[in-house]
Amino acid sequence: MMMQERIHKDTEGAVLFDASVSPQVGHEWFAPDYWRGQGALQMQSGGRGGVAVVDTPAGACVLRHYRRGGRIATLMRDRYLWTGADRTRPFMEFRLLAEIARLGLPGPAVLAARYRRHGLFYSADLITRRIAGAQTLAERLADGRLDGELAGEVGALVARFHRAGIWHADLNAHNVLVTEDALYLIDFDRGRLRAPDEAWRQANLQRLHRSLFKLGAAADDVAAFERDVWQPLLYRYRRTLDA
Repeated sequence: MMMQERIHKDTEGAVLFDASVSPQVGHEWFAPDYWRGQGALQMQSGGRGGVAVVDTPAGACVLRHYRRGGRIATLMRDRYLWTGADRTRPFMEFRLLAEIARLGLPGPAVLAARYRRHGLFYSADLITRRIAGAQTLAERLADGRLDGELAGEVGALVARFHRAGIWHADLNAHNVLVTEDALYLIDFDRGRLRAPDEAWRQANLQRLHRSLFKLGAAADDVAAFERDVWQPLLYRYRRTLDA
């Protein structure tokens, strides 16, 4: 079904949503307490992401509140400088995810995005469909189930996005989901379409490499990791990119 982009604006802010999935999405959809009151809050986690899993009329979804990381988080927390609706992080991610879906790439299906104005700043939220039965690549690594075959599948996954010009701003093992049938990339905050270029593609891959190192993928034997995991990943990446 083709996406039907709709925007609802009011004095509080604006909601951008896919009317083909739900004919109306209000501000209450972005409040975990609203879903808790409906008995529809499955789980909620703290930390930087502010993620909740909720049972919406459109099915199980992930509700994410945008929060800053790094040093600026102590000052700004969840506030971003207002430079226009189309430049807000949730609206940009919504539209990138819509393009990813149009291209047939395996990313989360987006349902709605919202910003709320706070003077010169805004806060933001995003709702995507939950990907059932998924583990992160980081969890697979922790369980000792990252081998050459899975690494190759990850390489092919990344190559498909790179071939389409999709740049992921934070390509790490937590943002690769693995199910029984497929792999997905998630969390496209600050991602964007870019012209083909080897430099940004390699920088993206090195970010994933650093993530795996940080999580201990090469803790026991760096040479074995490079040979048995990273080289199969690069091999499938190159084959898929050049296909």
